[in-house]
This record gives sequence, C-alpha cells and structure tokens, in this order.
Amino acid sequence: MNSLGIAKPAAETRVVVAMSGGVDSSVTAALLAEEGYDVVGITLQLYDHGAAVGRKGACCAGQDIHDARSVADRLGIPHYVLDYESRFSVAVMEEFADSYLKGETPIPCIRCNQRVKFRDLLGTARDLGADALATGHYVQRVDGPAGPELHRAVDADKDQSYFLFTTTAEQLAFLRFPLGGLTKERTRDHAARLGVPVADKPESQDICFVPSGRYAGVVEKLRPGAAEPGDIVDQEGRVLGRHDGIIRYTVGQRRGIGIAAPEPLYVVALDAAKHHVVVGPQSALARDQVQLRDINWLGDAPIAEAGERVQVRLRSIQPLTDAVLYPAAAGGTMLMLDRPVLGVAPGQAGVFYRGTRVLGGGWIAAADRRLAA
Repeated sequence: MNSLGIAKPAAETRVVVAMSGGVDSSVTAALLAEEGYDVVGITLQLYDHGAAVGRKGACCAGQDIHDARSVADRLGIPHYVLDYESRFSVAVMEEFADSYLKGETPIPCIRCNQRVKFRDLLGTARDLGADALATGHYVQRVDGPAGPELHRAVDADKDQSYFLFTTTAEQLAFLRFPLGGLTKERTRDHAARLGVPVADKPESQDICFVPSGRYAGVVEKLRPGAAEPGDIVDQEGRVLGRHDGIIRYTVGQRRGIGIAAPEPLYVVALDAAKHHVVVGPQSALARDQVQLRDINWLGDAPIAEAGERVQVRLRSIQPLTDAVLYPAAAGGTMLMLDRPVLGVAPGQAGVFYRGTRVLGGGWIAAADRRLAA
C-alpha cells in the first residue's frame, strides 16, 4: 500500500494533479513527484477576463497557465492545458449571474468544484488511466470503517472543507488531498526546498472571474439590464429611499445603503419580485431556523427522523454553530440552531460537521426566527 492508500508501488501509480499555477497545487505535484509517483499535471483554462469584465489583455488565467507550465517543466512531468471555458461559463458563471438576479448570494467556487473540477476533470483523469486525482485543497480524506470520509484540514485558518461539501462518496474514493495535514507555512517551506518556481506567489483573494471584486459589474456584463432600480424599504414596507439594482446588495451588508437613520441599517432581505432592498437594525438579521435544499449527505446512515446533532457553518468565514438537523420534504433538510446567527443569506451554503468530519451540506433556501430575542 503506497502513501495514497493505493495497493501498488508509487512508480506504477498514475496521479493527475489539478495545477492552478499557485503554490498549493504546485507543491502537491512536487511532493508526489518526489515520492516517485507517475504525475501528470492538468491546468484548466476556465475564463477570459475580456469576456467577463472587459479587461482585454489583462488575463490572469494566461499567467496562471504559464506558471503551471513552468512548475511542470521544473518537475519534469507531463503537463496539459484543457479548454473548459464553455463548460465553466454555463456551469458556473451563468448561474452566478442568475443567482444575484434572484436576490441570492452565490458561491461560484463551490459550483466550480462540483461541476467542473470534481466532475469533468475527474472524468478526464480516469480517461488518462489515472489511479487518483490530487488537488491542493486544504482538506483531509480519511479512510473510515464505511469508506472514505471528508475531514477538516489540520490548519484551521486554511481549511477549505466548506467549499467541498458537494463532493460525493464516489468522487472522494478517487480524490486525494496531500496538503490536508500541513500548515500553509509548511507548504511554502516545501516549495522553497523543492525549488518550485511559484514559491513566493501571493494568494488570490478574489473569485477568479471577478478580479476587481465588483460582482455587480460582472452580472451586468453577463445579464445586460440586470441593474433595475427599486425602493429601499424598512421591515414594514415603508419606502426609505431608492437603489440602482438589488444585484449591488447582499444580506448582512451595512455599507453603501445611503440611508440616514438613528442606528446603523443593515440589508435584512432582498425581494427580487418587487425589486426591494429591505433594511433594518442588526438584531433583525438574527435567524435560528434554516431551510436547505440540494443536500449532499456524507454520513454513514441516512439523516435520522428524530434529528442529528451537528455543528454547522453557514458562511465560509463564520464560526461553527451547534444545531439539530432534520430531514425535510423533497430531499431538503431543516436546521434548528441552538442560538440565533446573523446574516444567514439564501444562496450561501450550510455545511454540517461532527468533530472534524464533514457530514455534508446544502444550499440555503430560506431562514427564519423562531426563538424570542
């Protein structure tokens, strides 16, 4: 059994590595090559900044492809670039735009993992005769009594399990995450030790096709006329002012509302049908009942009718919250939180944990307040 848990020598084990051009995926490829695995690097060309945001000639994707190729050359491994632009546009960018039009706050990185990397790329890896697909994600794959399990990374600050909740059990059997047991500092140490050309490359903090962070501009580019103006209203429906498109707002937002009030106002809800931005005090953001759809369950047994005691993360940067998870109609679930949480937004994800293990997750469809303040 080799270090990846595959019953053959490393030299006879082909591993396709998804190489983004960054330090994490580069170190993943370098470590596997150092161990003697038959490593094949693949980089996906996913988008064109000219098409997305009108910045022709400033294509960061091109630089990333160049960096990935440089790393592969340094390691002496084969490297291929696959044009997935059309797949990415349909599976990720189009839904991103439509989600904002519905008043949601989407997470395109999760859709990219689900529909492009862990579906299309995984299929390509199998076609190449690979025994595994490895990525530079900070998450752990653990062989449990009922099969592979998904666990949080050792480095809590870098843990990416929230973004991988849609990974299926079948995909998990084929995937490997060599960096899950490392800290980011240790990864950069390996990069320097192995002479990886991108050892000092800074991390990207933006969505890849929104390099400026201006989401509304991308939505308008993809959906001309999307920024339809409307009213800013309070929770009783009284008009307080005007806005120039709900695509410029998200639940929990405080800045940029532009309404004078005795206390700070927050975006409490977005009513796409009426083109209303609903605002209120921070206390109005509290929710303790969350309805989820499109559940991916990774537990060993179905969700118990009597409920499952879990911890849940409702935004990527929020701390874990204690809750009870109940099965609901049409394959959904209902979360009853032990305490109210602020800023629960439709379109975000709710990811369930027990200890370090990821039990699954779903997309937030609605949220309400059942406990008195």
